[in-house]
Amino acid sequence: MHKGFLITACVFGILSVALGAFGAHSLKRIVSPESVAGFETGVRYQFYHTLALLAVALIYERFSNKWVVWSGYSFLIGIVLFSGSLYLLTALNATNTVGLRKAGIITPFGGLFFIAGWVLLLTGILKRS
Repeated sequence: MHKGFLITACVFGILSVALGAFGAHSLKRIVSPESVAGFETGVRYQFYHTLALLAVALIYERFSNKWVVWSGYSFLIGIVLFSGSLYLLTALNATNTVGLRKAGIITPFGGLFFIAGWVLLLTGILKRS
C-alpha cells in the first residue's frame, strides 16, 4: 500500500467535499452561473481523481512498480493544474481581479496529466513486475 497516496487522497477528498459545499451554497451569490459551472467542474474532476489516487494507493500493493507510482503523481499534478486553475479563475471572477485571466490556459495541461495518469496506471497493471 502506498501510504503517501492514501494520505493525499484523504486530504483531497476532504477538500472536494468542502469546496463542493461552498460551491453549492455560497458561490452562487458571488459569481456568475458560468463561473459556478467551471468551479463545479473543478470539484467534480478533483473528486474523481481523488478516488483514482485512492485506487492507485491500493493497487500499488499488488502491482508495485514505477508505472503505478507515476500514475499517482500524474493524478496529483492533474488535480493541482486542472482543478486548481478552475478555482483560481473563479476566485479572479469573484474579486473582479484584472490580469491573470489567461490562467485558464493551465487547465488543459491538467487534463493531459489526468489522461497520462490513466495510461500509466494501465501500463503498470499490464507490466506487473
